[in-house]
Amino acid sequence: MSPDAVRKVNVIGHLNPDTDSICAAISYAYLKNQIDASETGYEARRAGTINRETAFALRHFGFDEPRLITSVAPQIKDIDVTPLQGIGLETSLQVAWNLMRDTSTGTLCVTDMDGNLEGLIAVRDIANANMDILDNFALSRARTPYQNVLDTLEGKLVVGDPHDVIRMGKLSIGTTPEMMEGNVSPGDMILVTNRYESHRFALESGAGCLIVCCGASVSTVIRNIAEERGCTIISTKLDTFAAARLITMSIPVRAKMLPEEKIEAFSINTAVDEARRVMAKTQHRVFPVLNEDGRYIGVVSSPNMLNVDKKHVILVDHAELSQTVDGIAEAEIMEIIDHHRVGTIETPGPIYYRCEPVGCTCTIIYEMFQEHGIEIPTDIAGLMMSAILSDTLCFRSPTCTPEDIEAGYALAHICGENPESYSDAMFDAGANLEGRTADEVFNSDFKIFSRGDASFGVGQGSYMTKSSRRAAEKLLEPYFETASRTKEIPIIYYMFTDIRSQSTEMLCYGPNAEGLLARAFNVTPKNGKAILPGIVSRKKQVIPALMTTLQRYQEEQA
Repeated sequence: MSPDAVRKVNVIGHLNPDTDSICAAISYAYLKNQIDASETGYEARRAGTINRETAFALRHFGFDEPRLITSVAPQIKDIDVTPLQGIGLETSLQVAWNLMRDTSTGTLCVTDMDGNLEGLIAVRDIANANMDILDNFALSRARTPYQNVLDTLEGKLVVGDPHDVIRMGKLSIGTTPEMMEGNVSPGDMILVTNRYESHRFALESGAGCLIVCCGASVSTVIRNIAEERGCTIISTKLDTFAAARLITMSIPVRAKMLPEEKIEAFSINTAVDEARRVMAKTQHRVFPVLNEDGRYIGVVSSPNMLNVDKKHVILVDHAELSQTVDGIAEAEIMEIIDHHRVGTIETPGPIYYRCEPVGCTCTIIYEMFQEHGIEIPTDIAGLMMSAILSDTLCFRSPTCTPEDIEAGYALAHICGENPESYSDAMFDAGANLEGRTADEVFNSDFKIFSRGDASFGVGQGSYMTKSSRRAAEKLLEPYFETASRTKEIPIIYYMFTDIRSQSTEMLCYGPNAEGLLARAFNVTPKNGKAILPGIVSRKKQVIPALMTTLQRYQEEQA
């Protein structure tokens, strides 16, 4: 596994996260890091936008919201990226060819000094350049640096500046003055041997560069004339044939490369499946990889895709496939810590699964702190207390157990908060609708469930005052049709729970939604609404009743 592949285990709550989902992820990641001293580590992540209640708790106890994660499907960062070095724009074709030979690769990436991808050069590009023997303007058209010529021909600079470039003229061989007459134009690069007459004629004809082959000497007279006329002279031990064959290999790769805008490059965050689709549609065999800053770090090809390191995740506060992040089937689930029904998530092998019939996931995590003898910091205690107060409606919910109460007050003692006054402030923050859209409020705590081929969604908002509850109903009710369409679920229920009166006004939308609601709770809905006295818990009171009713309805229709 590459160093980049050794990353933290993601501790993730459910989609549309509530306070327990976020606080459980943070608290359990902290606990796991105390228990497990390995280099891997554990990191809390969020699977959606946090709601205002959760934001209040995080802010109150000094936490930033966890980083967003939308998928745990394998990404390019989860495979072994080949760390092939990049080459500069001015690198000669000869150097590029030698590097390809030494690294047994057919492609090199071209980058600037900062590691930004500039292009890609392949063996076929070099071969095409080498075979284009009739293009005798190739060096000047590419503005080839003289240093490249020196390196390619293993030459020695006799006259001139190695940092200068070839700006004009063609390449030709000067055998005799008679053969050069009428064929040398200003700026031309002439390959010559040891004949003084040829050297002088080429200079007097305006040559821009003399390549003196076979290690022949250059007279002082010729040097002086060259300096006066601004002509470069390079001496090489190669014979004329070899020099003529090799010199076009001094062209910089920028002149022959595939430019960056035409390259299919992958980010380390590109999904492996997406990369495979791209690879299948192109004739390219090697693809550059860019880090999160957009800098080149290596390449991948089809063989790299054969060995994928699955992402390691721990799920908290859910065990429903419909409530978890995308790509979970391609990840390795290490643990599940939950307090809901056994859901639809399947694993290929046994894992650590802890599910207890308590009111909050953080109650379970509190017990695990005690079991391992690990001290709970003040800020972590505050988050766990917030989650328990949220899920149990400050110990008023029928889901609340003695374990929740014990944990809640113990954590309140550690963080120095009064549960009653703190929960009032937290619930008020969550109920504040100022500046919020229907989509934001609706998704702040919404979960999807399924029974057989049918699926439905249940959202919930908790309110301290009747006015705040009415305002939320007015905002959300017109949005149900849009939510049903965008989430592709036919039936929607939304619980507007009054914390003080311990009751819920249930709104519903969709085919037979009223009928199912009436049968489940023995009420008579009117205009898509029903008052449910004593109903405050989605998990314990609403979902089981709806599931049972839906199952019976499906059996009747079969």
